[in-house]
Formats: sequence, C-alpha cells, structure tokens
Amino acid sequence: MRLLAALLFALAAAAAWGAEVAGVTLPASEQVFAVGPALVLNGAGLRRKFIFKVYVIGLYLPHKASTAEQALALAGPKRIDIRMLRDVSAQEFTNALFEGLRANESPSAMRAIEPRAERLAALMATLKEARDGMRIALDWLPGQGTRVAVDGKPIGDTIPGEDFYRALLGIWLGPHPVQADLKSALLGAPN
Repeated sequence: MRLLAALLFALAAAAAWGAEVAGVTLPASEQVFAVGPALVLNGAGLRRKFIFKVYVIGLYLPHKASTAEQALALAGPKRIDIRMLRDVSAQEFTNALFEGLRANESPSAMRAIEPRAERLAALMATLKEARDGMRIALDWLPGQGTRVAVDGKPIGDTIPGEDFYRALLGIWLGPHPVQADLKSALLGAPN
C-alpha cells in the first residue's frame, strides 16, 4: 500500500513539473488569465546558437497540438515562456526576433506587422538586456493582444492583433523555424 501511495505521489509530482530542459523546470500548466482554465505545456526545448545554450522555451496552449498548423490555429490564450540561460543584449534579442519573423512571413505580411514588432523591440530596449535567469513570457490574450511579462510582471501596453502573435509563434513553429529540433520539441517530440 505504501508503495502504491509513493508511486501515485511521484506520478502527480511529475505531472505538476511538466518538463525539465537544461536544468530548467517548466510547470505542466500555466495560468495566463486570473480566471479560466490553465494552459497546458505542449512542449519545451533548448535554443542553441553554435555551441552556446541561449534559452529554454516552453509553449503553453489551451490543449495539446502535435502539428504547427494545429498550434497556430488554436483559439484562446497562449504563452511562449522563455527562460534565459545567458546574457543577451536587448538589441541581439530583438534582432533575432526580427530575423525569425522575416524568415517566416511574406514581405506584405511583414510590412503589416512591422510597426507592432517595433513596439516589441522598444519594450525589450527598456530592459537593456535579457539576463541569465530572466523569464520572458509572451502571452496572447484574446480580445486584448500580446502581453510581454518579465519575471512575472507585465511591461508596457499590449500589442494588438492575433496576426502578430501568430507571426511570433512562427519564429519557432513556422516553415523556417529558428531551430528545427526546437520546433519538434515544442510540438511535443521528446528532447
């Protein structure tokens, strides 16, 4: 009986933890709105650049999706949860975002979202840098827009347009993702 209780406790604890990537533990679910259902961890992975570990990222959705098309089409709130593993200047961070956007958006779509991408860049510039250990959440809040939070505290105003949030997701899930194995990990493939 004790063995069964210990096994059930271990399974419950593992489910609450969600995933561990590069020493970073991501919870199995996240609350984006103060009320309403929690989002589930769809997948998590490690962003590398050359030999450097840059960040751990988790994708939280209303329910699991196994393809990029499903994840992008899901209605409701979403969260991109980035946990920095090294210091990166705000300029480097936003340059990487713009590079990912341009790789996955048509020129006309890029023109449409560029002013909002500039707003995101301006928010990041207020931080000066994304520091090792910093948590950056990019949340889609239906009816409101994209909210940026750093270490759990929202910064700046929300950025309107679901097309903009889908473009952000495209950095990691688009046809030309920033890192192919990271796309697979965010879609639930084992690391």
